[in-house]
Amino acid sequence: MIRQFELVERLKAYDPTADEDLLNRAYVFSMKAHGSQLRESGDPYFSHPIEVAGILVDMKLDCYSIVTALLHDTVEDTVATLEEIQNLFGTEIARLVNGVTKLSQLELQSEETKQAENFRKLVVAMSSDIRVLLVKLADRLHNMRTLHYVVAPEKRRRIARETMEIYVPLAERMGMQSMKDELEDLAFSVLNAEMHESIKSRLRFLHESSENTIDTILNDLKRVTQENGLECNVSGRLKTPYSIWGKMQKKNITFEQLSDIMAFRLVVDTVGECYQALGIMHSHYHLVPGRFKDYISTPKANNYRSLHTGLIGPLNHRIEIQIRTKEMHQISELGVAAHWQYKKNGPIHEGKQYAWLRSLLEILEQASGPEEFLEHTKLEMFQDQVFCFTPKGELIPLPRGGTPIDFAYAIHSDIGDRTVGAKINGRQMPLRTQLQNGDQVEIITVKNQCPSPTWERFVVTGKARARIRRFIRSQQRDQFSELGKSLLQKACIKEGIPYSEKAFINSIKHFQYPLVDDLFAAIGEGIHSAKEVVGVAYPDKQNLEDSSDKKQKKNQKTSDDSEKFVSSKPSPVNKTAICIKGLIPGMAVHYAGCCHPLPGDKIIGVITTGKGVTIHTHDCEGVSTTIDPERILDLSWQEDIDNLSRHVGRLKVIFINKAGSLASMTTSISKLQGNIVNLKITNRTSEFWDLFVDVEVKNVNHLHDIQAALRNVPIINYVARI
Repeated sequence: MIRQFELVERLKAYDPTADEDLLNRAYVFSMKAHGSQLRESGDPYFSHPIEVAGILVDMKLDCYSIVTALLHDTVEDTVATLEEIQNLFGTEIARLVNGVTKLSQLELQSEETKQAENFRKLVVAMSSDIRVLLVKLADRLHNMRTLHYVVAPEKRRRIARETMEIYVPLAERMGMQSMKDELEDLAFSVLNAEMHESIKSRLRFLHESSENTIDTILNDLKRVTQENGLECNVSGRLKTPYSIWGKMQKKNITFEQLSDIMAFRLVVDTVGECYQALGIMHSHYHLVPGRFKDYISTPKANNYRSLHTGLIGPLNHRIEIQIRTKEMHQISELGVAAHWQYKKNGPIHEGKQYAWLRSLLEILEQASGPEEFLEHTKLEMFQDQVFCFTPKGELIPLPRGGTPIDFAYAIHSDIGDRTVGAKINGRQMPLRTQLQNGDQVEIITVKNQCPSPTWERFVVTGKARARIRRFIRSQQRDQFSELGKSLLQKACIKEGIPYSEKAFINSIKHFQYPLVDDLFAAIGEGIHSAKEVVGVAYPDKQNLEDSSDKKQKKNQKTSDDSEKFVSSKPSPVNKTAICIKGLIPGMAVHYAGCCHPLPGDKIIGVITTGKGVTIHTHDCEGVSTTIDPERILDLSWQEDIDNLSRHVGRLKVIFINKAGSLASMTTSISKLQGNIVNLKITNRTSEFWDLFVDVEVKNVNHLHDIQAALRNVPIINYVARI
């Protein structure tokens, strides 16, 4: 446990003007307040706020943050009050302590709801001063370091899961890489203890068996940079168990197949030297394609800046190199804590690194409840990013998979609401198109446009989804209100009672609604019947029958003709002349509907008892990996295939919804002797149609010719074989 004078000395080492008396008083006050309280480890409870303060001192935070860390549990866990804190330590520290104080236990329905509500309150608190979050993260870090002392396994898992879902992405968004890595690994050791220990043991074995490997690589990297006249600090490390496990899951490979578990860092003085070092590395070692990323010219949302590249380095080891300046390195490790400007300039909230915090506050305003807010913020924080541009060159970061709708809402909520179309790189595209890095996006808006409920199916940002859901809730409420009002009117007419909204104002108190429109909406939604409400408003009328509800239920009927096939069955394939080599004589043959194999494709056959052989393409995802290899036949097409035999290929086509569009598509196919045997509309909007088109063709080259012809049709945006 850090002693009082040690804490003061460490703070004064980087902030000589710190208020030593204030820190000493906070230390003594917290020690007396917690008194004989013990943690589950058996240590005095006071050790926890001291360790939290120590974490913040390592981050070089200001004196008020350190004092807040010492006092952050006193209001909830001791007899001390917030008024007492304010009288002794001032208004600002009292405000910070109030923001960080462990959130009060609410009478909520579930643990998930409690977690969501706590996180909602955390965002509100940290929006006023970012130091609230810094202290909270340090508090969680120390709790995770001592989590193994918690006896109940389920409690350990709950805390670890909450850490992984909320505090890890928050630390990442704050740019605090070292804290994020430690929180992540500590949570992983609880949530998947067996895998964590397995990877740790393999890393230990790897380190022992190749003890000099990292040193050899480091020395070679230093030699290469020095020979080229570049002075830099070179360091290396093995990646954490959780990051290794993440790569194994993402790439679906084993530990032995990983080839880049070692990361090396070059820290230089200037940005120019970063690119000089990159050139030196690429000229001396082989580059691994697809592994170069420039986060200096395009920083991450948390202001992380660095060059990343993958190389076949010394000893033919595949390694990752990170190149950055000293300032970039400090920001990557400490994030917002590296921008320590509280003493002179006050808390910093401006700049792109805080845009995500403002977006969380916007989501908070749109979400209907804590669970929905938590869902949207997870969307906002977890996903990788792509970077797109407005026509004026403004950079808009989005989660991977983001669409023009997400882009529009990222610019402004009103622009998202009024969106009717989008041009991507100058070409009009569907609103559900997934954006790629570097895309230039122009949003087309109309003044009186409203969000479409169908957008919720494909948007990925929490801000867009929260805004769309808010509009849907508003629309539903208006519709339910009108329906409820209509049902009441019919009920009044049937009973011979004059309808008047004033007559039902007294009823809202009985049903506990603030407004009469809320009561109408509840009737329309079916929460209350019109008969029940009229009975409360007119107690002397008891014989009302709510026939309108019965009639409404009787008349409910829906259909969706757009999902029906134009032709129910495809034309049968010519089975009199099977043109496949390697088949067992006499067995029935079927062509798989999942991949639609065509002459010219590499094929396999799967034997199914009672059905014969089903022909698939060799890379068909519909073929299960669990199938017995003895049931799989290695087949090929005969070289002298009869051109009269026809096979079905499936295309996905997206075209602009204009008069004659469908005719243009079918004409292009028929000109090349393709025969459409099946057509299915998978999605239809006022701008675009999505179709699955089954076409009879001679072979795969014939289908390719049809695809090429369709791509030349101006109204067709997309053609691909399924």
